[in-house]
Parts: sequence; C-alpha cells; structure tokens
Amino acid sequence: MADRCEIPKAYEPAQAEGKWYRFWEERGYFRGKIDPNKKPFAIVIPPPNITGRLHIGHALNNTLQDIVIRYKRMDGYAACWFPGIDHAGIATQNVVERELAKEGKTRHALGREAFIKRVWDWKAKYGNEIVEQLKVLGASCDWDRLRFTLDEGLSKAVREVFVRLYEEGFIYRGERIINWCPRCATALSDIEVVHQEHQDKLYYIKYPLADGGSITVATTRPETMLGDTAVAVHPDDERYKKLVGKQAILPLLKRKIPVIADEAVAPGFGTGAVKVTPAHDQTDFEIGERHKLERINILNEDATLNENAGPYAGLERYAARERVLEDLKREGLLERVEDYTHAVGHCQRCDTVIEPLVSTQWFVEMEELAKPAIEAVRSGRIRLIPSHWEKVYFDWLENIRDWCISRQLWWGHRIPAWYCRDCNEVTVSRETPRECVACGSKDLYQDEDVLDTWFSSALWPFSVMGWPEETPELRYFYPTALLSTAPEILFFWVARMVMMGLHFIGEIPFREVLLHPTVKDERGRRMSKSLGTGIDPLELKEQYGMDALRFTLAASMSKGQDMRLSPRDLEGYRKFLNKIWNASRLALLNLEDFQPAELVAEELELEDRWILSRLARQIGELRRNLESYDFNFAAEGLYNFVWHDFCDWYLEMIKPRLYGEERERKRTAQEVLYRALVAILKMLHPFIPYITEEIWQLLPAKEADSVMIAPFPQVERAWIDPEVERKMATLQELISAIRTIRSEMNVPPQAPARALIRAEDQGIRELVEANRVFFRELAGVHEFAVGHDIERPEHAPRIILEGAEVFVPLEGLIDLGQERARLARELAEVQRTLSESLRKLEDERFLQRAPQEIVEKEQAKARELRERAERLTRNLQVLGA
Repeated sequence: MADRCEIPKAYEPAQAEGKWYRFWEERGYFRGKIDPNKKPFAIVIPPPNITGRLHIGHALNNTLQDIVIRYKRMDGYAACWFPGIDHAGIATQNVVERELAKEGKTRHALGREAFIKRVWDWKAKYGNEIVEQLKVLGASCDWDRLRFTLDEGLSKAVREVFVRLYEEGFIYRGERIINWCPRCATALSDIEVVHQEHQDKLYYIKYPLADGGSITVATTRPETMLGDTAVAVHPDDERYKKLVGKQAILPLLKRKIPVIADEAVAPGFGTGAVKVTPAHDQTDFEIGERHKLERINILNEDATLNENAGPYAGLERYAARERVLEDLKREGLLERVEDYTHAVGHCQRCDTVIEPLVSTQWFVEMEELAKPAIEAVRSGRIRLIPSHWEKVYFDWLENIRDWCISRQLWWGHRIPAWYCRDCNEVTVSRETPRECVACGSKDLYQDEDVLDTWFSSALWPFSVMGWPEETPELRYFYPTALLSTAPEILFFWVARMVMMGLHFIGEIPFREVLLHPTVKDERGRRMSKSLGTGIDPLELKEQYGMDALRFTLAASMSKGQDMRLSPRDLEGYRKFLNKIWNASRLALLNLEDFQPAELVAEELELEDRWILSRLARQIGELRRNLESYDFNFAAEGLYNFVWHDFCDWYLEMIKPRLYGEERERKRTAQEVLYRALVAILKMLHPFIPYITEEIWQLLPAKEADSVMIAPFPQVERAWIDPEVERKMATLQELISAIRTIRSEMNVPPQAPARALIRAEDQGIRELVEANRVFFRELAGVHEFAVGHDIERPEHAPRIILEGAEVFVPLEGLIDLGQERARLARELAEVQRTLSESLRKLEDERFLQRAPQEIVEKEQAKARELRERAERLTRNLQVLGA
C-alpha cells in the first residue's frame, strides 16, 4: 500500500480517468472470452451513428449498459459487450453533401464512386469520434469486436438476408404510395415520419358536374387536385347517392372524373365528399386500387410540379398552392376557407414536410414476419421493461404495414438486384451476376438505390457475431441477455430485430429489453440545443468528473417515469464521491500496519456485528435491484449505506479503537473496516469505476489486480443479525436526539454537554451504559445519566422516543437570553414565510394555473414551515419565553 504521504487529500478525476481506462484496456479486461465453464452474458450496443457526438441520451443508455456488464463480469459470467457504429445512411450522406456544398460541389457532379470514396474518407477522419467519447464515459466494451454496419462481414449478412427474403417471397418490388422527403430526395418508411400538429386551412372547392350543378369537396392540399382522378362519397350517405356514377369536371384542368362510392370516406369530414388523388395520398391510393383509377403523379422529386400539372408545371409545391387558390377564386370555385388543425408528416432527419408519392420501390411483406415476434413477447420469452410498452408493441405489430426498404441514396448497402437491358428481368443475387437469369444476357446494371439503414440494424444481434457464418461467438453468446435502448426506436429497431432473429436464427435476439426514459432538464423540458436546455455530457465530465455524472444518471433513472437531470444532483453526487474518498483515505491511513486475516466472531464488538449485518443486507438489496434494473434504488441504497451507515456511524464509532492502545480491539476494528471497504469498492465499481479503481490500488492487500475483475460480493447470511441492528437503531436514535437538540438550540459544537436519558426498559438502560463512549464521541456528551426515574431539569429541551426520553440541560451551555431572542426572530420569519405560502395555496388562480408539480412543491414547503414553527415554539417554551 502507498505510504501515508502518498495518499492525496483530494480525488482528482482528470488524472484518474484516462489512466485507469488505459490500464483496463491494455490488460484485456474488457475482452469477452468464450468459456464453457461460465454462463454467457452478452449485450449488443445500440450502434451510434458515425455522425454522432455523445449526447446525454447516449451517456444514460451506455452508463446503464456498463453498470450491468461490469456487474455481471465481476459476478462470474463470461460477459461480453459487443460494440459497433452505424453507417447512418441519410444522416451521413447529408453531412458530406453539406461539406461538398461549401466547396461549390454536388454529389451528382462528383459521381457515385467518387462521392462514396469521399464519405469513406470522412468516416476515417471523424467516424471514430463517438467511440473515443464512449471510452471517456467508461464503457467497458470488447473493442476488439468493434463492428461497422458497412463492414465486409455485415455487408455479407445484409445480402444474405435480402436474397433469402426475396427467394421466400417476403421482398418484392412494386408501385406503391410511399413517404417522400423532397429535401433528402428519398423514400421513407412510415416510422421515419414524425407527425407534427399544424394550424392550417381547410379549403372547400366546388367541382362542376358534367350535366349541371356541382359537388363541393374539402381539402388541406388544394394543389394536389391537379392529380385528381375521382370524387368519392360514402355509399350510405343519402346526400350524394343520386350523384354516384355521374361525371365531375376537374376545376382548372377541365378533365372529366367520376363520382364514386367508397366506405373509406368519412361522411363527417368537410362536406362528406372528398377529392381522390391516388398518386398522392395513402387512402386515395387504396381507393384507386379498388376502383381501378388512374394514378397521375404531379410532383417531381424536389416537390416542384411536373408536366402533369399543366400550366402549373415548374412551380414549387407551396407556390403552386397559392396560384391554384387564386385561379379557383377567379373562377368562383373556392366556396369558403376554414381554420383547421391537423397532424402533418415530417422527415425525421431534416424536418421537411413529406409528400405521399406513388413510386416503384422495394418492400418487405411484414404480416407473417410479425406473428412470431408478437408471440415471443406475449409468451414471455422476451420481457419488455417497463411492461406497459407491451401494448404499444402489440398495437404496432398487429397493424403492421409493408416496409419500404429502398432509399434513393448512395451511401449504404446497395440493393443486390440487377436489371437486364435486353428483357427487363430482375436478377437478385448474393454475388454480382455474370448474366441475366432469364435470357442469359450479360448486359446488366445494378439497382441504384440502397437499403434503409434500419434493414442492416435489424440484423445487428447476430450479424455482429459473424452470421451467416456459424461462428463460436454466435453459438456461445446468442441470444443476448439484455438490450437497453430508447422507447422511440421500439418499432424502428427492436421489433425488427425480434422478427429477423426469429426468422433467420430461429431464436429470440435478446431475453430482456430495457426501455429507458428520455432525459429532461430539472423543469421537465426535453434536452434540446435549440431550446437552450441541452447538456453536453463531456462538459459535465470536465466540471464534475465522469463518475459523478454516471452515478447521477443511474440515481435519476426511474423505470416508466420521466427522468430529470439537475445540476444540484450532480453537485450532490460529486460531494458523495468526495465523501467516499475521504472515508477511504481515513481507512487506508489506519490500515498501514495491517494484513487481512480470518475474523474471530467472539472478538467482534456491537458496532462490528452491526456493520457486517447491514453490509450483508445491502449486498442482497443491491443484487436484487441490479437484477431488476432498478438502478435508482440500487444507487440510493449504496448512497445511504456508504454515507450514513459506514461513514457517519461505523467509522466514527471505531475511531477510539483505531487510535487507542488496546491492540486486539484495534486489530478487530481494522479487520472489519478492511472487509467493509473492500465490499464497498466492489459494490460501487459498476457505477463509479474510476474512483473505485484509484482506491483499490491503494489497498494493503488485494485479491485481484483490478477491482473490475474482483468477485462481486456475495450475501453472507450468517452475519445478518436483526437483534444487533435493533440495538444499534436504539443507540442511533438516542445519539441523534442529543445532536438534534444541540443543533436546534445553537449549542457550540465543541461545548461539552450533559445528557439525561429516562428509560423504563432495563435493556435500553444497559445498552446505553455499555456504550457510553459513543455518546461522548458522537454527541459531545461529557456528563451522563440514565435511569427509569430521572426528572426533567429546568431549561432542558426533550425529545420523546419509543421507550425513552432524552433531556439536554442548557444552563451553562448557552446564553439563554440570547438564544430566546434568536429563536423569537427565527419564529417570526418562519411565520411570515408560512403566511405567504398559505395565501398562495388559498388562491384559486394559483391552484388552477400553476403546474401540478409547482403546487405540490408549495404544499410541501408549507408543511415543512409549519413543523419548523411548532419546533421553534416548543423550544421557546423550554427557555421560559
């Protein structure tokens, strides 16, 4: 162990963090080894985008995963945390295109091959930044297994899955209505569209009928009328039954279109008659399929209008809307306009309003694939935590639509399909084909599109282990034990991984899914740079140290509830780390001449048996909370045990023995102190790895070269002693009562006090007599009496406890007159503040308008002030006021 002078007085996170991470990495402690003698425990990381920078959500999720993997590693499992990075098709292509734009270039001018090379160059330069940031966080991933979703092995897995699904009839190419992002110039799947509330207008437009009269329709997108091929009404709508089968004249373009009846029409919307634009609306597309309507696409890929829009060709969509409305007004066909609130789809990546568009794309037929995924959760083979997410999961999968998997991008897994220029046949192949499967022609060209990023991500739990090869990792570590992720990608990613794992491996990809909450600021607002509420975890690391951030995240993480992050919490847990350091330093300085030996039970004193009992209970409680992923309860339990039981009580109680001359009593105190400190470091390590390693390396004797490979503490049930804990609880109550009186009556800390304890119970009297030293050392009591018939002296505040009363005479300890004046001033201020609080709580406007949390906070404040006023009044009465 280091000499006394070599133990720093303060812990320096900046010096410890890099040093110990290198130490662990260089020694290979993160390596997940296949060991037939151990039970496997694997986690696959949700691969961050190569464009990403560590944000607070990453910090939370990866801290939780790291806590679990460190715990399991210490607990004897063959633990492996598989890391990786996602190529992030749209996001990465957008970043590189922005760089090109600064140079006055476009990807089209550069060409596909040169552009893709440019992206790989960008990836080589910036793509591992997020990995380095995860290392700063303390993530103990097996970095030797780092994978990238465009690696050769993962690309092979993607091709294999695509080809098999195609051969099995799940993948098809067809003309369907899709979500089109004009900014990203690509198709989007339904769950890549974010719906936002818009305050728009509802336009009522008259469509003349060919044989006279008119029918009025309502729409929020009047420009799309240029692609209308019908007007539809509900078949049971009596207002329009006589019009079904007639011809309407499309305003502006004068095209004849039929009036049809279809049950998809909602009679209560607008006039009950709707325009049908099969090429630009999902419902209209389905109506068009049923009625064999023509699909007229009026939009170019950049959301300008094409030649099908007639005189409006070339206009941007919103400019076209204004021109259409002007022309409708001029012709007297715009009947009226109403305000209208509705949800509008936006691109998840760039926030552009999407356009429904008929397009030829590649799709996966999902219904059959979804059924086993539903059963896996319903049967309990996969457990979603918290369980309320199961309903959301089932609702989506039971109403699933086919997945559009093609994207009009260049960066990503190119679709392994080739077209024959001679016969137009499609060849889908694992390898680049030499000739057409239909006619044998060698004149082939590959599909220009790439696959949706989530297609490769859906294979992550098995592709990261080397599938389609039958690898040792796949045999040993699959299925993984846990997936920790955000609930917003339950559909994007989690459900699709379940489907693909079951379909291709025949086994679930993970047994448990922890869906962590979104991190919000202390006022409940989402973290956002644009709102000014964003918090950079790397800045927090510089300010508080990474361990303080990790512990705060774990302590704040409550399953199924909003999670709020407060600077006060970070500051509080930094103080906790300082407390750990100072307590460990005190312990280590008193273990310099110590070597561990067997504990002799007969030599243990009350406080030794108590801390060992509390320690055994804490180990069991911590294990239960870690197994159930109740990180907040785990952190809270550790905090209370270390700060209160160990630091505030046990360390203070054994100081007389550590500093005394009785060698055997000192030796026993050292033995228990060492055991407790070692167990504390092990229990804390998964949460705060850096400081625990720093202290571990200072221990006089170590059972392992690093705390991260030391065995996690087991519950020693023999040490659990309820009777000892009951006795110690009694002593703590009595000592705390004396401390409270001293504090409330402003008794100077160093002033030797006199205390009297009246107790009918002989057991309490004997307990107090046997442990007088604690009252002297912990409560500053130098004159002491305990009995069953003790009278309360004058000017002696009392606290009544179960089975005992505590008196502390104040005569000679303080100036009674000054203390009366101080208490009177304090009482007046408390009463004034209480009156203000009560007035606020009686104000109906405050109760109705203020957020519930603010009202509850004010109510709690009033309760606290009332209790304080009562205590001050009692204390004034004791002093004769």
